[in-house]
Amino acid sequence: MQREKKSGFRTLLLSVLMSAYGPVILGLGLRVGHSSTQIADFTRRTAELLALIAALVVYAVTNGRKDMDAAQKQAWEKRGNLFTGLIMCVSGLSMLALSLLSAKEDKGNVIPALVIAVLGVIANGIFWRRYTVLYHRQGNAILGVQARLYGAKFAVDICVTAALAAVLAFPGTGLSIWLDRIGSVLVALYMIRCGIKTVSEQAQISKTGDSQQ
Repeated sequence: MQREKKSGFRTLLLSVLMSAYGPVILGLGLRVGHSSTQIADFTRRTAELLALIAALVVYAVTNGRKDMDAAQKQAWEKRGNLFTGLIMCVSGLSMLALSLLSAKEDKGNVIPALVIAVLGVIANGIFWRRYTVLYHRQGNAILGVQARLYGAKFAVDICVTAALAAVLAFPGTGLSIWLDRIGSVLVALYMIRCGIKTVSEQAQISKTGDSQQ
């Protein structure tokens, strides 16, 4: 079990390290490109990085302290998962607002964002599988929520890749503009859905715990 806990911590740490480059490169990329999907993706990845850091801290605390009982551990995990869910919701709402309010038709250079999206499809697919396996082995709530988060990230990056590829292939056309807008809206709605599901699950756990007391 101790070996499994170390594996979970290493996976979370690697997730944080590999997610840190995305917001930086996308932030720099916004200086030359301003696609709605690109802006939405920058917002999403920044929010997700904060959620990953919170998950890493909670996992380290709950698995590193031997004096923590089951109730305290559950409380920490609940707070961490609630934070992740709220981050998803806030990120999704901000992306939706940016997508609907953006009126620029000249999208500029979206190649940096497209490269990040393609790498995201590969990396997030691997982490999705890894977190799913770890969750089934350990039953840890933090790892379960991360499995869901990375499943969402994997699906979203596919949408982002398709939208940005259309912008690159058909620059300035009505098709690329609408695909870009649709891509960013899909990203936003998917993140909001995952966030609401995560928050509602934690609320349900709280009700169950209160009824048993």
